[in-house]
Formats: sequence, structure tokens, C-alpha cells
Amino acid sequence: MARRTAIATLILMSVFLVNNSWAKSVIKLGVVTIPGSAQNVCAEKFKELLEARSDYEVKIYHSASLGTESEILQQIRMNTVQMGIITDGPFDVIVPEARVIGYPFLFEDFKKVDAVLDGEPGKKLLSTLERAGFKGLAFSENGFRNLTNGKRPVHTVGDVTGLKIRVMESVLHKELWRVLGANPTPLPWPVYTELQQGTIDAQENPLSVIWTNKLYEVQKYLTLTSHVYSAHIDVACLAWFQGLPPADAELIRQCMVEAARYQRAWNRDNESNFLNQLKQAGMEVNEHPDLNSFQGKVQQLRDMEVFQDKAIQPMLQEFLQAVRK
Repeated sequence: MARRTAIATLILMSVFLVNNSWAKSVIKLGVVTIPGSAQNVCAEKFKELLEARSDYEVKIYHSASLGTESEILQQIRMNTVQMGIITDGPFDVIVPEARVIGYPFLFEDFKKVDAVLDGEPGKKLLSTLERAGFKGLAFSENGFRNLTNGKRPVHTVGDVTGLKIRVMESVLHKELWRVLGANPTPLPWPVYTELQQGTIDAQENPLSVIWTNKLYEVQKYLTLTSHVYSAHIDVACLAWFQGLPPADAELIRQCMVEAARYQRAWNRDNESNFLNQLKQAGMEVNEHPDLNSFQGKVQQLRDMEVFQDKAIQPMLQEFLQAVRK
């Protein structure tokens, strides 16, 4: 009798585990930034939401412990890492359409950003990632990128000439700063040491990145160029995601959408505070540079090879039309 009871118990437990869509599982999520940074805010919120609603455990690998963003993307494709919160720039070799997000001076403000990326153009862009092995889940953000350097104040585009500037491992960003007259140098993040040692003169990033990474210690001048809106594309391994029970997949997607919205609000609510802290830390800030001089230079990018890919042109046109609405 005892044996029959034990067998029945085992059978019931097996049925429960098979039918329980919340079976314990660990999700590895990679970011290159340090705790407190924009990407980590999104990652931590996602972890909080998903673990509160399921038995999944989210393990966050931060501070480039898994390598560069390009290396994390490769690990996601291979399913050795399941998810990542990745700056849009490193996608542009794998999925050229991703370049349209970083088209210079595309977005006038955050309202336009949300209308386009949360709308049909953004959804279409996320879907294009599937052909490269990624499931696009949401857009969180770094925000609008600004220029810092340790050489001189920058007011017009002419002041950029010759600056050795760190850029992301991105075809678009390298070409952008070449057109603007700088000497672009692709380097993985972080670059504090390179700036400190004078290996590079300058870098460009949103205010939150400049503050949380203490770049004010190694950069004297900040120019609010807002030349590019910098998104994070929050992705999962497509094969892994498609192999999940549908309810699990939808919950993971929804938690990332909510985390992304939370993080974007956090970033925007803190922008003025980041700027004030950078000023108090001693940075010389040009809040009103001659943006017309920058915009005039970058117009030629539209006709350059970086945007001439047949896959890019329709997406770029759709984004350009959407921001005019």
C-alpha cells in the first residue's frame, strides 16, 4: 500500500511539473554597464517584475563581465545567454535597418521618440531582428547623446576638427564623426582609462552615462549637441524564446515592455539632475551650441553608403515620415 501511494505521488508530481509553465528556470541577461546605469535600471526592473510574477530567476551579468555588447549579442544568438539590453549601435552590422534609430537629429524630443518607437515603425524594426536570431522585445534608452572632450570648448562643428573621439562599434557612428571632422576611434565600453591616459580626446554619450561613469573626472568640456537619440534594443534569443510555453513568452515580453517604460521615465526625470551634478563637478557646459553647423554637415549622410542598403532605405523613409506627423 505504501509503495502504491509513493508511486501515485510521483506520478502526480510529474504531471504537475510537466503542466506547470512556471517550472524553475534561470535566465541569463547581459549588459555592459555598471549598477546604477541606464541599462542596469531596466535590467533590475525586469528582474523584479518577472521574479514577482513567476518562478523564473533572472541573473544579470553587468559591467561587461560577458564581454563587449557585440560579444553579448553573439552569445544571445547561440543561447549561452538568453537576453540582453544592448545599445542600438552594435546592431547595425548584423541588422542594417537598426541604423535608422541613430540617424542624426532624427528626433526632435522624447514625445516623438515614443510615438515612433512604440508605434508601427518601431514594431516593424523589432521584427526585422528575427532574421538575425533575435526576438526584439522593447526599446529602453540611453537618451540623447552629447559630446565631451578634454581639449577645448566646442561651439560649432569646426571646433570638432581633429578630436580623437571614441565611438561605439558601429558603422554609422564611425561615419557620422568622420563627416563632422573628428577622428573616430571605435572602442568597447568603458573608456574611462583611455580618456584619463589621453589615448582618446573625446567621447559622446547621454548625461546619465557621463555622470554615472564619472567622466567629469577626465573630461573638462561638455557640449549639449543631442546629435543622436540612443536607444537600447531589449532582445532575447529567438530560438529560446520560441521554445518557451506561450504564456511564459508573453509574460517575459510584457515584463520587459514595462521595465523599458519604467527606465525611460527614470532617465527623463533625472536628466536635469544629471546636468546640474556635472556642472557642480566642474565641467564647462555649452548648453546652446551652434546646432545648425552640425546639422548642415550631417545632411550628406543620407546619400552615403551607410544608408544606401536596400533594406535600410524603406525603413529610413518610414521613420522620417513618422517624425513629421
